[in-house]
Amino acid sequence: MRRILLASAAIAAFAGTAQAETVLKWGANRDIGSLDPYSYGDSFTINVLNHVYEGLVRYNRDLKIEPALATSWEILEDQITWRFTLREDVTFHNGNPFTAEDVVASLERVSHETSPLKGNLPAYVSAAVVDTHTVDVTLNGTYPLLLNDLTNIHIFDKEWMTEHDALLPTDIGAGTEGYATYNANGTGPFVVESRQPDAKTVFVVNPDWWDEAQHNLDRIELTPVTSAATRVAALLSGEINFTNDAPVQDLPRLAAAPDVQVLEGVDLRTVMIGFPFRETLSTGAPNPFSKREVREALYRAIDLDLIHQRVMRGKSRIAGATVAPEIPGYVEALDTVPGFDPDAARTALAEAGVPEGLEFEFNCLSDGLVNEEQVCQAIASMWSRIGLAPKLDVAPRAVQTPKRTGGTTDVYTLGWATLPMLDAYSPLLQIFHTKEGNSGVFNWGGWSFPELDALVQAAGSELDVEKRLSLETEALQIVKDQHIMIPLHQQPMAWAVTGEVAEMPLFPDNKPRLWFARVTPDA
Repeated sequence: MRRILLASAAIAAFAGTAQAETVLKWGANRDIGSLDPYSYGDSFTINVLNHVYEGLVRYNRDLKIEPALATSWEILEDQITWRFTLREDVTFHNGNPFTAEDVVASLERVSHETSPLKGNLPAYVSAAVVDTHTVDVTLNGTYPLLLNDLTNIHIFDKEWMTEHDALLPTDIGAGTEGYATYNANGTGPFVVESRQPDAKTVFVVNPDWWDEAQHNLDRIELTPVTSAATRVAALLSGEINFTNDAPVQDLPRLAAAPDVQVLEGVDLRTVMIGFPFRETLSTGAPNPFSKREVREALYRAIDLDLIHQRVMRGKSRIAGATVAPEIPGYVEALDTVPGFDPDAARTALAEAGVPEGLEFEFNCLSDGLVNEEQVCQAIASMWSRIGLAPKLDVAPRAVQTPKRTGGTTDVYTLGWATLPMLDAYSPLLQIFHTKEGNSGVFNWGGWSFPELDALVQAAGSELDVEKRLSLETEALQIVKDQHIMIPLHQQPMAWAVTGEVAEMPLFPDNKPRLWFARVTPDA
C-alpha cells in the first residue's frame, strides 16, 4: 500500500509539472483601443497586436529590419515597384494559408481613405499579385523608407475579412466598429483567447507559428490598471509580474523591493504641445494661437526644468527639438530652448493683442503619456500666471480622440516616437505637413507651410541618405522657427518585473516584444 501511495504521489507530481504554465501577467496603464490594429494610430495598441498580427518585415532585437512574412525583396527597374517574395507554409490562426491575396487586401485596407493609419504608408499607390507567394507594391515615386513603414503594417486574412464583412477599416476616433474590432486572426506568435474590454485580454501561444520561438510563454494576460498606486500594489503583491509603465514617483520603492527589478531608460517619444490654427477658438473667440509670437510666448511661460525635476522626478530629458537625438534627422543645433521668462511672455501677449483672461480648452489624456495629467496641470498653472485662463480638459483617450481629430478642441498634448519609421520623416510627414491625402494625418491644428511641405516631399523621394537627412533637418528648422508645436521632453521609460520573469529585453522605442520574454513556470 505504501509503495502504491508513493507511486501515486510521484505521478501526481509529474502531472503537476507537465501542466505548469508560464504566464506573463501584464499590468498596463490602459487598455488597447480595439483588436483591429488599423483602428487608430496608437503605438500601444499596434504594439500589443503585433503579438497576434505580423508584417512583411519586422525589427529584431537590435531594431534592425529583418524578414518576417516576406523572405526577400527587390526594387524593379522602374524604381517605384518593389517585389516581395513571401514566406511559404505560413497559416493564419484559423488555419487558412497565407498568400499574396492576403497582402494585397491588407495593404488596400490600411491605405483606404477612411483608414486612420493611411499616413503610415505615405508613398503607397497599389499592390498586385504576381503569383501565390509574390507581390508587387507600386509607389508614387522613389521612396527610401518603405521597409520601415511595413514593420507596422499587419497582414490580415482576406478570406476571413470577406466572410465577416471586414474588408474596410474601422476607426476608433470616428466611432466606426466592425467584426475586427472584437475578433482577431493573424499569423503571429500568440492567439487571442478572450477579450473583455477595459478588464482583461488573454493571449495564448500559437503552436503553429512559422518561426522558432525564443520565448517560453504559454499565456499573456493583459490587464489595464489605470491607477498608478494600484499598479504598484499589484506588482508588489504578485497579482501582475510585468508592467511597461512603472510610475516614476514609485521607482525608488520598487527598486527597494526584494522581488522586483526596475528597467529604466529614456523613451524616443517626444512630448509636445499643439495649437489650433483655425480662425476661432472653441469658445467662439478669435484665435490668437495662429500667431507665431503668441506660440513663442506660451513656450517661454513654461518652466521646463521645474516639470523635469518635480513632475518627472528628474527622469525625463528636456527637449528643444521635436525628435529625439537617436532619430535620423536630429541635429544638436536645433535642440535648444528659448528659456523660462514669464515676464517677457506676458509682454509679448499684450503686444500681440491677446486679451487678459483669454479662455481656451487645454485637452489632455488621463491614460496617455507619463504623468500627463500632472504635466498639464503644471503648464495650465504657468499659463494662468501670464494672464491666460486655460480650461483643463482631462479625460480618457476614447473621449478625447474625437475632439482632437475633429478639430473641436484648442490646445492639446501629443507624444510622437517616430514609430514605426524611426526617422524624422515620420513626424514631418504625419504631423507638420499640410493635411492632404496621406499627409498631415495628425495635423490636428490645421497649419500649412508650403516651404516645409516642399522639403518634406523632396526628402520622401531622396534615395541618397545624407541628402535626405539634410532636407529633413531644413524642415525641422522651420518647425522650430515657427514654434508649430512646443517640445517639452522625451519622457522617461520605466518597466518593472517580478523575480519570476527571467528575461525581459528593454527596447528604446518602449515596445514590449514578448516573443523574447521568458518566465519561470508556475509550480
